[in-house]
Amino acid sequence: MIWVQRKITIPAKHRGFHLITNLIEQEIEELGRIDIGVLHVFIQHTSASLTINENADPDVQVDLESSINAIAPENFPYIHTLEGPDDMPAHVKASLLGASVSVPICKGRLLLGTWQGIYLAEHRDRAGGRNLVLTLQGTMD
Repeated sequence: MIWVQRKITIPAKHRGFHLITNLIEQEIEELGRIDIGVLHVFIQHTSASLTINENADPDVQVDLESSINAIAPENFPYIHTLEGPDDMPAHVKASLLGASVSVPICKGRLLLGTWQGIYLAEHRDRAGGRNLVLTLQGTMD
């Protein structure tokens, strides 16, 4: 059994959904040696989130952003407004989507579906880099 944990920083991104699967795979070189296991990805922020969704058509990213904005609009009468009009909606969106994803591993590969990818959902207009904790657990072949 092997456990590996890495903390990485994703450079600042504009508001929207950003495919980060390849970046995550590149950061965990031990992934290729895992016979069976799990990769857990956790974001250390409350105004961005992680999700798994379609990675083939870029229109999906646009539609996800439009949909999540309709669910948590900036013009809602929020009480927490000290950090700008996009802050509280970002907290709501992050709560809806979640702070982590877990992906099974088999024979050195993430077992994502054919059209699935891991996304960083950036909910702020001007956010800084985002910290992720990658935790790999598995057996080696």
